[in-house]
Amino acid sequence: MEISIRDGGPDDIPVILGMLDSCVEWLVAQGRPGQWGTEPLSGSPRTVESVARYIDEGSVFVAEADGVPAATLTITGSPGAYLAHLPPPGEPERYIHWLASDRRFKGHGVGSALLAHAAEETRRAGVALLRVDCYAGDDRRLVAYYEANGFTPTETYTAGANNDWPGQVLAMRVLP
Repeated sequence: MEISIRDGGPDDIPVILGMLDSCVEWLVAQGRPGQWGTEPLSGSPRTVESVARYIDEGSVFVAEADGVPAATLTITGSPGAYLAHLPPPGEPERYIHWLASDRRFKGHGVGSALLAHAAEETRRAGVALLRVDCYAGDDRRLVAYYEANGFTPTETYTAGANNDWPGQVLAMRVLP
């Protein structure tokens, strides 16, 4: 399987939402609805607005496997308002949003390829810090995934209407 990474844009929003829906379906099938719930994210106006906003604010990338969109992420210059309560890093950074893959491509390395691409884009920009946050509940498998891709856990936080969604910020140092 050949993996290539291309720049994305607003025209990719339906593809990105489809990947997010694929993740929700997979998480529910795994008995793990705590991360993104049980309903397709494409039906959430808040999610659609978030995906579009981060595309406008940053750079979106789509990994294709043999020419088929398989995974995506967006990089911006900050984590966004939902993490404004955490201390800022004190230096320029790049921040990953909405890493998701079409679960048909699970295990083929498309997510890891995108994370490596994000690190390289951060390096090219002359920025030394790349960060991401994720769901840290259940068995912390998602945190372990980022650790396996070179990230180190930093701050923890809680979010959600009842402040019961456990989150983890992770960081990677890249050499400019």
